[in-house]
Amino acid sequence: MNRICRFLPLLFAVSLGFAQSAAEVNVGFGTVHDKSGFGVDATTPTPALSGFFMGIGGSIMLTKHVGFGGEASLQPVKQDYATVYDSSGNAYPLRLRQMFYDVDAVYAPVNQKKVMVRVLGGIGAASSRFSISSSSCVGTAVCQNQTQPYANSNHFQIHAGLGIQYFLKERIFIRPQFDLHYVPNFTNQFGSSTAPGFMVWLGYSIGDR
Repeated sequence: MNRICRFLPLLFAVSLGFAQSAAEVNVGFGTVHDKSGFGVDATTPTPALSGFFMGIGGSIMLTKHVGFGGEASLQPVKQDYATVYDSSGNAYPLRLRQMFYDVDAVYAPVNQKKVMVRVLGGIGAASSRFSISSSSCVGTAVCQNQTQPYANSNHFQIHAGLGIQYFLKERIFIRPQFDLHYVPNFTNQFGSSTAPGFMVWLGYSIGDR
């Protein structure tokens, strides 16, 4: 997410060098799904990927129909994933926060005053970040809960998207968007290498559309 945040100001800077370009930034919310798998052992299934995702992104249209951009989305709230045990047999809940990053080419076959149809295609990464939670008490009066990073699993991804962008005002838009994340080796964590998603983006556009 931080990588995309650092990238977004460049979108506006670069757009100033193109007389016919338009830049936009947007924030979004939605979900991404993948099937349950066997990410810990071969006998106990782990939960499916689901839940609420938040996103941030931006793009530049170099011409009326062609541009490029980037998006990042993540789970703001971690989901339960599995239970792990230490050498003494103590059990600890393992939790997951899933993230997706991508840089895309953008093609807009329809780009009118009130509506734009956008087709996206690009590459990026999928990052599965795991943490464990533990608690310790002194007597019954004082207890402390701790969350510690456990492991990260990073994979290359291919991203495709289709969105219809409606301009509520001259510069403000909303864009429902369907996404498809193809992540080789994602079956190490979930049940499929293909994770479909849906996001609703709200954004602001500058420049000459």
